[in-house]
Amino acid sequence: MKKVILFFLKPLSFLPALFMMYIIYSFSAQSGDISGNLSYTVSCKIVEIGDRALDVGLDEEQISYYAARIEYPVRKLAHMTEYFCLAVAVSFPFYVYGLRGFPLMLVAGFICVGFAAGDEYHQSFVAGRGPSKKDVMIDSIGVFAGIITVRIICWTFLTPFRIAKRMERRAKRREEMASRRRREEMAERRRHEEIAGRRRHEAEYSSQRRRVQHSREPWD
Repeated sequence: MKKVILFFLKPLSFLPALFMMYIIYSFSAQSGDISGNLSYTVSCKIVEIGDRALDVGLDEEQISYYAARIEYPVRKLAHMTEYFCLAVAVSFPFYVYGLRGFPLMLVAGFICVGFAAGDEYHQSFVAGRGPSKKDVMIDSIGVFAGIITVRIICWTFLTPFRIAKRMERRAKRREEMASRRRREEMAERRRHEEIAGRRRHEAEYSSQRRRVQHSREPWD
């Protein structure tokens, strides 16, 4: 029953990854003007938050100036963050279901980087946008950062379970060895009993033969 439940739950565990792919595709489907306005708006919000936190007192013109200055890195950081989240959503189910180490990096990295390349190709059909190899490289940094993060977090939080499982295996191994020793001792005891029984039988047989021979001897 447990295997049947896991069989149906495994595909569902990749729904967050599909959701992230849909979000990334939706952003990529926006025209160049809409995407640029969105990144500029986000940059303005960041400058405004920094202004309030540091109490600098920037006016609207200064906010616009600094927002324009950080718009490009904000856009690229957004790219990296998107694919960081995608990599986490893709690699976490693989890790939980047993894909670890280099195979995890290979499979999850291939899926996410492949999607990044396909997404850049998709942008070539969107007005005001185009494909960029540089964006694929930036996305790849976010991808492998996400996979490494999943490996570190899962390794840290699953350590108690690994230790418990290791102790369970050791206890089972000790129990099997103790059971084997008991079986060997029982077999050895039966062998000694069989030898002792055979010797008693031989002694009784010899004694019986002597009595028979003695009864057949003539009287003096």
